[in-house]
Amino acid sequence: MLTDAKLRTIKPRERVYRIADTNGLCIEVRPTGAKLWRYRYRHDGKASMVALGEYPGISLAQARVDRDKARAMVKAGANPAHVAKTERAARLEKAGTTFRLVGLEFIAKREREGMTIGSVQRSRRLVEKDLASIANLPIAEISAPTLLAALRKMEQRGIVVSAHRARGLAGQIFRYAIATGRAERNPATDLIGALEQSRVNHFPSIVLPSKIGELLRAIHGYQGSPVTIAALKLAPVVFVRPGELRHAEWSEIDLDTATWDIPAGKMKMKSSHLVPLSTQAVGVLRELNELTGNGRYVFPGVRSVRRPMSENTVNAALRSMGFDSETMTGHGFRAMARTVLDEELGFPVDHIEHQLAHAVRDANGRAYNRTSHLPARRKMMQAWADYLDLLRAGDNVVLIRRRA
Repeated sequence: MLTDAKLRTIKPRERVYRIADTNGLCIEVRPTGAKLWRYRYRHDGKASMVALGEYPGISLAQARVDRDKARAMVKAGANPAHVAKTERAARLEKAGTTFRLVGLEFIAKREREGMTIGSVQRSRRLVEKDLASIANLPIAEISAPTLLAALRKMEQRGIVVSAHRARGLAGQIFRYAIATGRAERNPATDLIGALEQSRVNHFPSIVLPSKIGELLRAIHGYQGSPVTIAALKLAPVVFVRPGELRHAEWSEIDLDTATWDIPAGKMKMKSSHLVPLSTQAVGVLRELNELTGNGRYVFPGVRSVRRPMSENTVNAALRSMGFDSETMTGHGFRAMARTVLDEELGFPVDHIEHQLAHAVRDANGRAYNRTSHLPARRKMMQAWADYLDLLRAGDNVVLIRRRA
């Protein structure tokens, strides 16, 4: 009969050996030093054995309890080894129906049906990263409060729109799980109205790639003052707020490092903001520098170089090109970038929101600082400018895969 003291002193040998306890329980000692509990029994006249776990993870007392349960199965006519195999198969099946696996299966199905590359990448990111806290849970066991907790984390990071998008995608995944027999209900439907509503001012914007190309061709063909032309060319590639653009000062811009450092006093959120400049943006600014570089403002006013250009300059130019106020505004370049960078080019929402100078927070609810994701944002800004060049060129535009 085994004791805890004896178990602690058992040493491994060159071959596997076993030491009996009582009523079929024994400890199997392997050359590696591992000690495994086994229960030996007879079922239908045949000798058999089932594993009960490893010592010391399973104590002597617990091993005896598990042995007694197995003995009761034998007396009832069941085979403990077969029961263990069935339970193991059930666990494996359960592990194969996690939210992540079912979600990726659903997304793969949608991809075969024609979902765009950007939408596929965005959906995968939502499942694997934004909803990581439920990704490895069995989909049938996810409740509405559990899903809401995952979505609340996104709200705390300041990506409320993405939280709503994640709830919608989760609802589609749960419906797919129900249809394929891996879930019985859709907890996402219980969360309608539970999330914070996005407080976003919707400015008219052009987001269809073919229409963006038309807009860019109109801008590059615009016959106006050099300052206005430069502002129109720069607005899409930097997508800052119109007030931040027209108040830009040469002292804030470093063309050698391709960075625009906007001071906190000029920002809506009252925090300084870094704008990585693409080679296209630097090209526009270098050309404009020859004209206005000796003054304070990058885009000086027509009546006085001591003041920035009028707040109506960009919008007036858009109207003269045939884009009315219900179609496009100076502020609309931000919505354009936000939508296309996410849905077509598949860049991380966090990087886009931070570049928009929105109140993005990390997983712990802390506000990101001005240099957060800066290398990745720099790559994103260059990819965006390159993509706009392709749209302006027209013809057969091929989507750029995310490079950040």
